[in-house]
Amino acid sequence: MIILGVDPGLQATGYGAIDTAGPACRLIGAGDIRPPRAGELAARLEVIHRTLTELVARWQPGSMVLEKLYTHYEHVTTAAMMGHARGVACLVAEQHRIRVVEYSPNRVKQAITGHGTASKEQVARMIGQWLGGREAVWSYDATDALALAVAHAQMDRQHRRSEHFRPRRRRHALLRSAA
Repeated sequence: MIILGVDPGLQATGYGAIDTAGPACRLIGAGDIRPPRAGELAARLEVIHRTLTELVARWQPGSMVLEKLYTHYEHVTTAAMMGHARGVACLVAEQHRIRVVEYSPNRVKQAITGHGTASKEQVARMIGQWLGGREAVWSYDATDALALAVAHAQMDRQHRRSEHFRPRRRRHALLRSAA
């Protein structure tokens, strides 16, 4: 399955796509969408929409992973502006019937590095290792998007493994209780 991670923002929206079909995650592509800073809000959002639509058409992901929206009382305006870009990403996913998954930044860092308070540099280094030992040459926005995708792939695999083994335990317990 192809997973598209998106780190939305009005100045830069990072994206990263991976393929989870094999035993390891394989990088498909990563980069940034950078709308003109001087443009009107609607025009900037249209650039994000158009580019994400093109990426979705090219890669046909099965899921899109976003960072959960959070805000600090000192940065309410920043969160509101990011919410516009995030809404565009959700719209693109809905238009293409792609499942949207959300994780908190700390959950992603925990899944990637083992520490929920890891630095951007630590996350970038681990993403490079997860994707075949590559040196992290992406922007932080693209790296964050790849981290979302890789974290989701790992958590999804763990969930599927636990679901695979859970029915056996139940059946075995039922057989013991019936005897």
